[in-house]
Amino acid sequence: MTRLSGYFLPTEKQAPADAEALSQKLLVRAGLVRQVGSGLWSWLPAGWRVHERIVQIVREEMDAIGGQEMLMPVLNPAELWRRSGRYAIDEVFKLEDRRGAEMVLAITHEEVVTFHVSQLVRSYRQLPFSLYHFQTKERDEPRPRAGVLRTREFIMKDAYTFDRDRAGLDAHYERYREAYDRIFDRVGLEWYRVESDVGMMGGFGAHEYMAPCAAGENDVALAPGFAANVEVASADAQPLELPAPLAAPEPVETPGMTTIAAVAAQLGLPEGALLKAFPIVAEDQLRLVMLRGDHRVNEIKLRNALGTDFRPAHPDEVERIGPGGFLGPVGAHVPILLDRGVAPGPYVVGGNRPDTHTRGVEPGRDFPYDAADIRTVEAGDTVGGNPIRIEPAIEVGNIFKLGTRFSEPLDATYLDEQGHEQLIWMGSYGIGPARIAAAAVEQFGDERGIAWPRAIAPWDAELVGLGKPGSDEHELAERLYGELRATGLDVLYDDRDEAPGAKFADAELLGVPLRLTVGRRTLGAGEIEVQVRRGREQGSVPLEDAAAAAADLWRSLP
Repeated sequence: MTRLSGYFLPTEKQAPADAEALSQKLLVRAGLVRQVGSGLWSWLPAGWRVHERIVQIVREEMDAIGGQEMLMPVLNPAELWRRSGRYAIDEVFKLEDRRGAEMVLAITHEEVVTFHVSQLVRSYRQLPFSLYHFQTKERDEPRPRAGVLRTREFIMKDAYTFDRDRAGLDAHYERYREAYDRIFDRVGLEWYRVESDVGMMGGFGAHEYMAPCAAGENDVALAPGFAANVEVASADAQPLELPAPLAAPEPVETPGMTTIAAVAAQLGLPEGALLKAFPIVAEDQLRLVMLRGDHRVNEIKLRNALGTDFRPAHPDEVERIGPGGFLGPVGAHVPILLDRGVAPGPYVVGGNRPDTHTRGVEPGRDFPYDAADIRTVEAGDTVGGNPIRIEPAIEVGNIFKLGTRFSEPLDATYLDEQGHEQLIWMGSYGIGPARIAAAAVEQFGDERGIAWPRAIAPWDAELVGLGKPGSDEHELAERLYGELRATGLDVLYDDRDEAPGAKFADAELLGVPLRLTVGRRTLGAGEIEVQVRRGREQGSVPLEDAAAAAADLWRSLP
């Protein structure tokens, strides 16, 4: 039984002064979460109900595809993370116990689950299978923000599949993809699945599940039949008109003009007719990265293209080529990586001399290069002839084809039919219940408060009683509370001695899908007032069989 008079639901009239995202403002005001410190949040009772409803939906879909639930510790021996090569990641919390043993607080659990499998799996007959758990994760997040969207501690469902080969992994991955599709349909979000970067997880294939909303920290490129995180998205660059070609490059004076905008304005050219240079150092080698003047380097795509990490070149290293602001590829005598968005033709580039640029420079004719897709796509670029649009979204889940990324360093092998030792092929699959809750608030909240999807709301219905104890309307509210619960609805009963306005304001702030109000007017009209929270639609149901009618109405809600 849930009576609001005895329930811990500390609602607030004002949002925290430092709150940025709508979800942070409303989750705090509705009494669902409370901050402990930077990136550290407590889920209060009503908020935890939302969280656990999401968890249950995820659990049901994991079990339906053969996932086996377990639990692994947050505290891990550092040696496992050293073996995987992830110990040096900045976001990993590192500590020592009283004996001086080095430990880490897990961000994910690839190392631990692979450690177990390496000890326990011996034969091909034990494969395939999948394991999952819901566990707290710790992340030394440099910039916690937006309430529960980017935190230093959170609960995640992470699952892991184990197969004999690539074909088995692909089949397992597809089952998880289908399960994830069902999960995000069931929780009531607007969502899409996009191609993504494997990042620190490694492997060779990944997708993210994105919930579009203004507070999203990821940008997604979308076109008919195409969806990708901007971190990895590729598209055809918007064409532009280049100047007439020249028989050979020509220097042009550009005194003090160290920016693309200044040189383009001086020469009367679009910024895309210039090539800008980024000097980097990769594997101790100085290189020049070149792309159109109106484009931006995508560091993730650049790192993937190089196949290694890199850093910006220091000023003394840059001087080997030319002065800063006037760097160019002609005569640079360093390897050059040219973005594939640079179409054939003449461009203006830095002249490698002070106050000088060079025009009429054609890649290939005037300087050698390797080509790669290293730019960030822009709205208006095209995929299959269709222009893309870019919109912000919250990442609420991800799936990775790890391959042998973790099984190799952690010695997870099996013996095949011929008795030969083979590496186990793995997949990894994560979902953040807190992010799903925040995304739902972002997508469906309004100026009055939250409007939960039916499947994850803290309660199915809220009954607001306006009568004083001993009154006929109070007696009716008490009876209706029991009848509503008898229909199977999970009901919050606001039986507090508060003014009607305060009760209605709290109900709209909390966002339970269906509200029923019992007061003096109810008795006179022979009807129970109802409000559907999504859209704040008002209506009524007959007093006779009101509980059954309310249950039918609830089942029709999104």
